[in-house]
Amino acid sequence: MNRYIPLSVFGTLVLSLLGCLGARRSQDLACGACRALVDELEWEVSQVDPKKTIQIGSFRINPDGSQSVSEIPYARSESHLTELLEKICEKMKEYGEKIDSHTHRKTYVRVFTRDGTKMDLSETKFNEDVTAELKFACESIAEEYEDELIEFFSHEADNVKDKLCSKRTDLCDHALRTPHDEL
Repeated sequence: MNRYIPLSVFGTLVLSLLGCLGARRSQDLACGACRALVDELEWEVSQVDPKKTIQIGSFRINPDGSQSVSEIPYARSESHLTELLEKICEKMKEYGEKIDSHTHRKTYVRVFTRDGTKMDLSETKFNEDVTAELKFACESIAEEYEDELIEFFSHEADNVKDKLCSKRTDLCDHALRTPHDEL
């Protein structure tokens, strides 16, 4: 009977280890999706003509004959950001998975550049499973944190990735210890 105790302890240890690896994989995926989502939103916002504006406010005429309408830059308007959030996760098809050889953490990198320059894709896994998982994680984040995304992107801010993905949402609680690459 005592012979089986070490086997059960070993089995419990293996199951615990697998659970930790699954949790870390899930955290790496969520963090990678958040960071990729922020990168794509920053890119899309930067591509809008800064002179393009949109009117916001009430179109009702006040008793004094004035209207409460103002113009704001279209790029960071709530309507533009909402439109972007509806389609931005399609861009996850342009990402692959890379495993850091030292930490064994997964990161997600663009496999297609925006300007056509050559990329180093060594050790990058790029297939339908990776892109489908990343797209699903992106859609989940975009839905769950839509208000936060719009809040951050409606005003210009520095380090949106860190502020949103690490501090506000805790999706990247390990991000402060990993180097940040610019995609």
